[in-house]
Amino acid sequence: MATYVLVHGGAHGGWCYQHVARILRAAGHEVHTPTMTGVGERAHLLRPDIDLDFHINDIITMLEYEDLREVILVGHSYGGMVITGVADRATDRIGHLVYLDAATPVNGQALADVSPAQMRAARAAGRVVDGVELVLWPGTEPIPHYGVTDPGDIAWLTARLTPHPYKCFEQPLRLTNEAALWDLPQTHIVCTNTLPHRDPARMTKAAAAGRVWDIDTGHDLMITEPKAVADLLIRVPAA
Repeated sequence: MATYVLVHGGAHGGWCYQHVARILRAAGHEVHTPTMTGVGERAHLLRPDIDLDFHINDIITMLEYEDLREVILVGHSYGGMVITGVADRATDRIGHLVYLDAATPVNGQALADVSPAQMRAARAAGRVVDGVELVLWPGTEPIPHYGVTDPGDIAWLTARLTPHPYKCFEQPLRLTNEAALWDLPQTHIVCTNTLPHRDPARMTKAAAAGRVWDIDTGHDLMITEPKAVADLLIRVPAA
């Protein structure tokens, strides 16, 4: 039995992994799908100081209180920023990192640096509410419906999306334990159409270890292809 912690991306919540989590649990694995503060079912906790560090601490605290170790830590999209920070600060609890069509930052980078065009588009459609700059309002995301095309899935997705604090996307990631962090095994599960745009050095190293897999689908691949994603996650411990 493996232990998975599935970290969502911007404007989403742990809910986006419902289908994947169901498959993993049916296969006998332990699965956690935390929602970070200020979005999803925790949108009522929105506050001006929520940033990348806040979300990194959300996940670290959950790992500590659940006393989880040897975790397969999965991050989707913006979640790639979060899991990199978590692994840097709680390395002893992480067994494997999985970047699920995710940002793959290095020290000092913000998501606005990793995906500048998308973040500029998101910010242009943002609004300030109660002193918090919020972006990715449903219907304004740079990737329409996050690549989801099935009408039923689009309706399910749209009903659950919540705007996201922009501060999370402009705060640089600060790493202090890089030797241990980059020594952790990494797997990259990406959408086929984003593979050519990935960091060549990261992809070459992971591919040499047999840890780059692609799925021909949209960005929210946990919604569009949950079985394919779950099947690959089940393969991760042996990769």
